Amino acid sequence: MFDVPPPIFVLAAERNDLPLWINVAIFVGFIAGHTELWVTFVNRVHALPLRCQTLRRLRHIHDLFVLMFPPALVWFVGLRGPALLVGGSWSNVPGGWRAYLAVCSLGFVGIVISTLRWQLRRPPAVLEESHSQTIDIAQRLGRRPIGEGPHRMLTHVPGNEIFRVEFTEQTFRLPSLPPQWDGLSILHVADTHFIGTVKREFFDALFEIVAGIEADLTVFTGDLLDKQPYLDWLPTTLGRLEAPLGRYFILGNHDWPLDVPAIRRRFAEHGWVDVAGKAVAIEHRGHTLVIAGTERPWMGEHPEFARPTVERQHSHRASGGRQPPDACEEAEPFRLLLSHTPDHLPWARRQHVDLMLSGHNHGGQVVLPIVGPVYSPSRYGVRYAGGAFHEPPTLLYVSRGISGRHPLRWNCQPEIARLILRSGSGPS
Repeated sequence: MFDVPPPIFVLAAERNDLPLWINVAIFVGFIAGHTELWVTFVNRVHALPLRCQTLRRLRHIHDLFVLMFPPALVWFVGLRGPALLVGGSWSNVPGGWRAYLAVCSLGFVGIVISTLRWQLRRPPAVLEESHSQTIDIAQRLGRRPIGEGPHRMLTHVPGNEIFRVEFTEQTFRLPSLPPQWDGLSILHVADTHFIGTVKREFFDALFEIVAGIEADLTVFTGDLLDKQPYLDWLPTTLGRLEAPLGRYFILGNHDWPLDVPAIRRRFAEHGWVDVAGKAVAIEHRGHTLVIAGTERPWMGEHPEFARPTVERQHSHRASGGRQPPDACEEAEPFRLLLSHTPDHLPWARRQHVDLMLSGHNHGGQVVLPIVGPVYSPSRYGVRYAGGAFHEPPTLLYVSRGISGRHPLRWNCQPEIARLILRSGSGPS
């Protein structure tokens, strides 16, 4: 299959007496590369509009191959056949194994590249300040609020941080922000994933704290539910939030298989504005803010920023008085996009979006020392797993979210984010 053997086989063919520790290290590298290939596969397919049942089957295949490869490699290559772990020669490795191990080598190169990207990542230049505080909700409750939902065994994994929520406040300076808006604040909530594994009391206690956070604007970027009956949790969680410029939401891929119209109605009953597939314009201190949302590739279409629906119910209260008649037509509106997945960043840049808020990737859920995030359901893998990314003209913020279908957070705490925007011409 290969005209030229991979370098490792060239080395091994020249030296059939490699020390055992080198062969063991090579085996570990192949296992890591194999795992990376399957993780990459799972990450990419989860970015597609596939039904939960299909994704579940693909994950089972992933689990099977990841778990079975190490013993198969040790048995068929390490102990039998070429018997590399008991004095055998790499030159005796069968062609089929050579071919697949060469592919695993490419997977190992992928790990190296991903690790370097993670280690070399720096905060965007537009980030001015960042503060955070972690609150252990289970400690506040005096117990771990574990319910009877699926995957509850994961809650007992040592070091699991599902109940330790990080409240972060980040300040960004954006030249496109009108000077009159200097200090505009946005509360970003994402990925509650009500499913029953984490009890309602956790979310009620959490949102009691969140309701006390002051913000001009509040947004939710999808994945409210995993099971329809838990829609009844909305009133005491997201339903209790308020903001002078309004509350805006979209749904996500976990909401997609459920009764979507009922979810949208319940949000509307509590004063939330649905911006999925459309753009809404509001006036604020003499300038226009266009808020749009996209739930693609799972639902609907991308919004048209050039044709927003005008919302005026917040304009007078937010501005503090009457606006000049043509004030909002003197400059380009500030564009805010809610997108469940950050995969739409290239599209957002083409639309001249100023700020894009997303969730979906959960920060990777598991972040390994040195290596970084592991699982991120994105066509870009873990590149946009969580945090801030500035790719002009768009600032993207990806929330790690509050919860998930799989209750496991390791070195990746749940997050509530308050973003403060400063104008380029505002005070330093």
